[in-house]
Amino acid sequence: MLNRGPMRSKIRNASGASRRSVLSGLAASAVATRALAQSEDPLQQLIEQNQRGDLGQGFDSASRTIHMPKASLPTLSPANIPTTEAAIARYEQIVAAGGWPQVPQAERMRTGARNPAVIALRQRLTLSGDLDPSAVENDIYDSYVEAAVKRFQARHGISADGRPGALTLKALNVPAEQRLSQLRVNLTRLRSFNTKGAPRFVVCNIPAAQLEAIENGTVMSRHIAVAGKPDRPSPELNSNIVEINFNPYWTVPVSIVRKDLIPKMQAEPDYLTRYGIRILDQKNNELTPAQVNWFSDEAVNYKFKQDPGDKNSLGTIRINFPSAHGVYMHDTPYKNLFGDDVRFDSSGCMRIQNVRDLVVWLLSETSGWSRIEIDDVIKSGERKDAKLKPQVPLHWVYITGWATADGVVQFREDIYNKDGLHSAPAASRG
Repeated sequence: MLNRGPMRSKIRNASGASRRSVLSGLAASAVATRALAQSEDPLQQLIEQNQRGDLGQGFDSASRTIHMPKASLPTLSPANIPTTEAAIARYEQIVAAGGWPQVPQAERMRTGARNPAVIALRQRLTLSGDLDPSAVENDIYDSYVEAAVKRFQARHGISADGRPGALTLKALNVPAEQRLSQLRVNLTRLRSFNTKGAPRFVVCNIPAAQLEAIENGTVMSRHIAVAGKPDRPSPELNSNIVEINFNPYWTVPVSIVRKDLIPKMQAEPDYLTRYGIRILDQKNNELTPAQVNWFSDEAVNYKFKQDPGDKNSLGTIRINFPSAHGVYMHDTPYKNLFGDDVRFDSSGCMRIQNVRDLVVWLLSETSGWSRIEIDDVIKSGERKDAKLKPQVPLHWVYITGWATADGVVQFREDIYNKDGLHSAPAASRG
């Protein structure tokens, strides 16, 4: 751990060029962001598109001197390379000036409350560009601090409720040195990404558990996703979406039969019956659950097929693309998972929120598949397939740090430890 000491006195003592350089850089970034801001409220837009609820009318407009990320800007874009390079230079200044303070855990961090921990929180948010440097320094958790916390949360993929809970506090206390290293690692990834000039494509950013449908450089829709568990990770891949299956059957993969289905049947012998999953032998003869020895590996020799319907694990839609990993994207009956900030609960496939809206966009250039026709086939329960013409490029990527064209820097947790930074010793402040 870094021995940081009281950051407040450190910054005040460094009242010369280093402190002025960092804070003036942050102020310039705030001015640039204001100039680029759209007329609509980007904070409300971001919250609504993720269906995280309304902030209400009590949000202090005077605290909006630093704006939220724009919903229309993609994670992967050539425009993000120079802004990420600029973010690296800014974070180098922050690190050179001593980094930022650790924010202590504190109770009753809410608007109007006083708490000594608010001083460290204000300093932390100011240094990362979330709180205007001209804000008054005190121990009151006022509307300016609340707005800054919301912005910080939005930049880190956390529900923007303005309260520094456990996930927010954890992200706040990631050292500046680690964030700088993260940006450097991801700059290489951003530079290597190539859409080959495709005007329409889909990007799933695995650490963000998020999908973007991109057309002519603009995010047409953004969808919350559920990605693979750390021990069953979603793979990085480049492919093309070729087909949509409506009201699909689900054939349970052998890995899930072994890891999940056998233990489930040992504990709940009626599980397959309750969820409409049929057992078929190699000749497609149907067996009853009582015919299988669930306390052995016998079950891996059979096919398990779930009928379409409300309980189907794929929901009403499956999105297919060629992959050596055997993964795909799909709907789910378990919509509650989309409300979590940490969404790594699948066996490698991607579950997509509001998947029907995504499919409407995917099929918008395929004749015979209007929104009405899509809704009708789903409502009918009929098994039907739609082949995309033209196919839409798909990219599953691993990006944990980037800066969009508006200069807003975003971070996500390195859920699969691919950045290689968790085990690296933190640099000493000296």
